[in-house]
Amino acid sequence: MRLIGLAERALEIMCKRSLSRSAFGRPIAEQTLTQQRIADARIAIEQTRLLVLDAAHKMDTIGNKAAAREIAMIKVAAPSMACTAIDWAIQACGGYGMQDRFLAQAYAAARSLRIADGPDEVHRNQIGRMELARYRDAR
Repeated sequence: MRLIGLAERALEIMCKRSLSRSAFGRPIAEQTLTQQRIADARIAIEQTRLLVLDAAHKMDTIGNKAAAREIAMIKVAAPSMACTAIDWAIQACGGYGMQDRFLAQAYAAARSLRIADGPDEVHRNQIGRMELARYRDAR
């Protein structure tokens, strides 16, 4: 959930900066790419939020072991989503994006979680094995 909060704040910064920053004679908020990135960030944040809520519900109702697949999915989805949303905010801010202390720290935190919780590839392999097992057991 912390990563969702970081991504939310980055999206807010991106929207505000897009409205106040101009490039090529018009606010960057009017540029299609900026609008698409804002929309994609909102969609990804909401998708991840729902995945987190589903995992938390399963952890509370059926236990952590039974929710292992959902937990592994969150360990891949949340940091990846946050890194992307924060990176887009940094880009929307231009040179200021690299100097903005919050954005720089948020990106470092999100990126480090992709390593600290184990590499994405390990979690993806685990998810793949669990998904295959569902079909293997059904035979």
